[in-house]
Amino acid sequence: MKIIAKNCRARYDYQIIDTFEAGIILTGQEVKSCRMGHANLAGSYVSFMNEKPVLKSMTISPYKFASGLEDYKPGRDRPLLLKKAEFKKLQSSLQEKGVSVIPLEVHAGKYIKVLLGLGKGVKRHDKRQRIKDRETERKMKKGEEY
Repeated sequence: MKIIAKNCRARYDYQIIDTFEAGIILTGQEVKSCRMGHANLAGSYVSFMNEKPVLKSMTISPYKFASGLEDYKPGRDRPLLLKKAEFKKLQSSLQEKGVSVIPLEVHAGKYIKVLLGLGKGVKRHDKRQRIKDRETERKMKKGEEY
C-alpha cells in the first residue's frame, strides 16, 4: 500500500497504545487528489459526533482537473468507517483521562484508509529524556566503530 500522508508529529507528542484501520468517506475528486498525494494530516484529530467517528482538520487539496471547485472545502469534516467492535473499544478507552484518537497516516490500496492511533499524551520532560537517550546511543555506536 502506498502511504499518502503521514502525521510525523503524532508519535512524538503521543505514546501510541493501539492502532486501528478505518475507512474514510470521500468525494470523487478527493479520492483522485489523495491518490496524487495532496493530503495533509497536520493538526488533524478524531472526535465523535452523534455517536459516529469524524476526522476533523484533515486537508485535501482540490483536484485541479475537477469542475465545481467553487464550493469545495479542503478542511471539511470527514466521517470514518469502523467495525462495531473497534468503535466500542475506542469509545470505552476514550473515557480514560489523557487518552485521545490521532490519525497516524493515510494510505491507498484499493480503498483510501486511515490508520488511527489510540494515544496517551507525553509530557515535555519525557520528550527531552527520549531525545537524550537517542543521542547517547548514537555516541556509543560511533565510539564503538572507531
